[in-house]
Amino acid sequence: MRPEAQPEALLADPVFAGPQVTRFPDRSYGRARDIVAFKFGGSSLLGAERMANAASLVREAATKSSVVVVVSAMKGVTDRLLGIARALRTGRGNDALRAAEHLLYIHFDVLRELRLDPFAAERVARDLRLLGKDLFHDVREDARAAALSDEALHDRLASYGERFSARLFAATLEKLGQLAVPVSSSEFVLTCDTFRDAEPHVEETRRRGREILLPLFADGVVPVVTGFIGSTADGRVTTLGRNSSDFSGALVAHVVDANELVIWTDVDGIYTANPREDAEARLLHELSYDQARALAAAGAKVLHAKVLPLAAETEMVVWVRNTFNPLERGTRIGPSALASLCVRAPAVTRSERSECVSARSGGVSPVVVGSNNSIVAAPRGCHNSNSRGAA
Repeated sequence: MRPEAQPEALLADPVFAGPQVTRFPDRSYGRARDIVAFKFGGSSLLGAERMANAASLVREAATKSSVVVVVSAMKGVTDRLLGIARALRTGRGNDALRAAEHLLYIHFDVLRELRLDPFAAERVARDLRLLGKDLFHDVREDARAAALSDEALHDRLASYGERFSARLFAATLEKLGQLAVPVSSSEFVLTCDTFRDAEPHVEETRRRGREILLPLFADGVVPVVTGFIGSTADGRVTTLGRNSSDFSGALVAHVVDANELVIWTDVDGIYTANPREDAEARLLHELSYDQARALAAAGAKVLHAKVLPLAAETEMVVWVRNTFNPLERGTRIGPSALASLCVRAPAVTRSERSECVSARSGGVSPVVVGSNNSIVAAPRGCHNSNSRGAA
């Protein structure tokens, strides 16, 4: 499709569908849970192949549990949308419109690559066209002359990536034989009107969300919820802050009383150091809430700061796992840590083992294994080399 095509031509463009692929075989997904929340970051959803990979993980889990999925925008899309907002603020309306057109092409390209059956392809294409029309309306000068402030328009523009992503991911799940429906979190995540960093009203969000999501569970449907976004009491779209999709996952998990939240990313879990920079970095298999909080406070890229308080409230277990290496167990964060990093270290002394046991029981600060296999204090921090999935 040509980049110079007019928006109207794109919105009317039919989708050329291809044949469906064979369903993925059923495999066991660990221990069964009543409700599991999956959150996928942008790198896990970049393109049709990655979406299919992530969807296969959801379908496996859905054979054992009720599953709710929270999705980020595809990697790079939020940056492009924020670039549109900057272009509008600086009077470069034509540049903004061209960038909006290009974003719609990107998502239509993914739709084609999914090779859905003709009926499903046309249904999703219609949804993308409607979203595209809304995006073009928000970008054009006549729309910006309306009452939206720059901050409100910023959040409205930033929300489109998750809305596109949810529709494509729900369609991918249905292609694999799993009933799914996209759900905009702005329908139930009620927030204040602090645009770009809105705070959710948790109890009202929980009440509204359960009304929407629990009936879908009862019908065997996987809700695919947009991360990152909410809305004010008067219906204006807000965002929860950049890199807040992990928080969105925890919020949705809290709404449905999930037993587990699995944060799917592009690394095997949380490490003692950046594994891309330190060859001796060790994967941490177990952390307590307190340990993970201490690591985050020390500056480690572990989780969004608001995830753990929500998880601890109901003792929900949080996993950090690799979408591209699902056989790796990942990092478990829960009410208590097993400190498995201590027993895995090949040269830990007896005194160091005692320190690990003490840490496990809450007697000392969180610990990690240093490069010489000694136990070192947490301020050096652990590392999840993914930047929490661009929200």
